[in-house]
Amino acid sequence: MSTSALRALHVPGTPLILPNVWDAASAKLVEQAGFPVVATGSAAVAESLGYPDHHGTPVETAFAAFARITRAVSVPVTIDVEGGYGLPEAVLGTRLSDIGAVGCNFEDTDFENGGLVEANKQADRIAALKGAFSELVVNARVDVFITAQDQKAVLDEGIERARAYLAAGADCVFPILIRDTEVLRTFTEAVAPAAVNTVYLPNGPDFAGLAQLGVARISLGPGLFHFVKTQLQEKLTQIAAGERPY
Repeated sequence: MSTSALRALHVPGTPLILPNVWDAASAKLVEQAGFPVVATGSAAVAESLGYPDHHGTPVETAFAAFARITRAVSVPVTIDVEGGYGLPEAVLGTRLSDIGAVGCNFEDTDFENGGLVEANKQADRIAALKGAFSELVVNARVDVFITAQDQKAVLDEGIERARAYLAAGADCVFPILIRDTEVLRTFTEAVAPAAVNTVYLPNGPDFAGLAQLGVARISLGPGLFHFVKTQLQEKLTQIAAGERPY
């Protein structure tokens, strides 16, 4: 599948569902289940490699893991590169191209100084990334909602950031962790017809409900990784107690 075909899967109201993976084995399972795209999740990849999320993984270790995933499957792979691991955007684009990735998540959190990258600066970073790899499908994360106690209070800033990122060349915007469905609906309508990514939350709308809000892409984030980890912990507890695990 080409990058243009990947873009075509981002249809508002008929979203692309991405069960985020963390290694080659989970990537193969996603492909075998019939999903047309494999997407990594940074938190799960980092933990699977023994590092914390938020740029905790050394860049070479992270890209080695990404390369194993892209080699393991025949479907397109989009990589969660967090804020770029400190790489210049031109280098980041080249590295993604070299491992065969066709898309990436790119965050506007400032990992060095805390807070968020200034919106115009982040837009420039997105433009530079697209300049280095023009066909890359960039999913630009908008992180203002993560810690906001009142998500309506930061809605205008989130919309302004999204519009700036789209104008800079982003293919999709990702207002991560919006928990208020009306905030998500307003955000999606404000940037229409652009593609909006949201994350599935267990206590939020189901896939059909999110589709009705007009999103074009749904990520599961670290949810599947945590589910598998919980199942393994239960089996290990049974083994430690001398019980049959299966």
